[in-house]
Amino acid sequence: MSLFSFGKKAPTLEEVGVPTQPEAGVGKEIKKVKRVKKTKEAPEANQANEAISSYLEKIPTPPAIDDLVEGSVISIDKGAVYVDLPPFGTGIIYGREFQNARDIIKKINVGDIVAGKVVGVGGKEGYIEISLKEARQAIIWNEAEDAIREKRTFELPITDANKGGLIINWQGITGFLPASQLKPEHYPRISDGDKDKILDELKKLVGEKLSVTIIGVNPKEGKLIFSEKSPETKDKENIVSRYALGDELTGEVTGLVDFGVFVKIEEGLEGLVHISEIDWGLVENPKTMFKIGEKVKVKVIEIKDGKISLSIKALKENPWREAEKKYKKDDVVEGVIIKFNKHGALASIEEGVAGLIHISEFGSEEKLREKLEMGKVYSFKITLFDPKEQKMALSYVEKK
Repeated sequence: MSLFSFGKKAPTLEEVGVPTQPEAGVGKEIKKVKRVKKTKEAPEANQANEAISSYLEKIPTPPAIDDLVEGSVISIDKGAVYVDLPPFGTGIIYGREFQNARDIIKKINVGDIVAGKVVGVGGKEGYIEISLKEARQAIIWNEAEDAIREKRTFELPITDANKGGLIINWQGITGFLPASQLKPEHYPRISDGDKDKILDELKKLVGEKLSVTIIGVNPKEGKLIFSEKSPETKDKENIVSRYALGDELTGEVTGLVDFGVFVKIEEGLEGLVHISEIDWGLVENPKTMFKIGEKVKVKVIEIKDGKISLSIKALKENPWREAEKKYKKDDVVEGVIIKFNKHGALASIEEGVAGLIHISEFGSEEKLREKLEMGKVYSFKITLFDPKEQKMALSYVEKK
């Protein structure tokens, strides 16, 4: 869209050197110029043509539908506002456009300069129909596009939340902040992806002010997309490419959830230590083992799709290597019950080495719990032993 600023007087033909009336003999001279190109009169004819071209270039283009125009208010009636748009005439705001812009019109006085969007031309009265409301919207959308280019940051309150993200209002336009564009400390970390739980977490941010940037604009669809992530942050995939499997790093704990620990490796890059990668022994609750801001040593165990997976236990001695030297299938060992699950019970035969006693051996969970109690030591026979895969199955041995 172009913004027209009218009011300059168009130059006359005399001012650009073009005679308004042909003098005697002028026509003959022009014909002579056409027949004989290389005469003394030829440069004068060229100058006249250049003057005409220059004049035509200076004539402003009449406004068209959707153009933005501005001019001074010359009259305000009960149902219309008239705006001076020289040299093309007068603009008018009336009917639906007048009703839509009542709040704006209340603040307007004769002589004020206003901007409007052309919504009609060539009416029977000859007025250029303009809309203040649509002009304001167009200007705001233009500002949004400028904000993207200039990477401006805004402190804006969260007005609502849905299962996909947060709602933000900016200059009267409703925008959307996808959950994927939240900073790590605000991202809803739900292990099972339950949308209702995600929504509950997002609702906690309603009313808070977040520092955001505009990353997407679509005026036709009325879409405005925000991001809480810094526009200066380097491309994540480029950051991840600097790391390789097996790298041993020191990071900072940024998040504690039921399914693991989030660790920041550097600005713009955060990895997950899954609960299964925290320790060789059983980990019930990561939140009791770490604190936000704590420094931890981790090892890179997977890099995929711009994401990095980390391990803490990989930096510790693998107890299954020693177990491989000590145990084999059919051995009878002692183990302590450390956990019940839907498959049965887990018994630890030493720190970091545990096997499953399957529920099918007892017929029901109730009977299993009658025989085995949490924290107590029992005798078991090893029925499956795969130290490389860290798998072991046990069978309960009745006391004689």
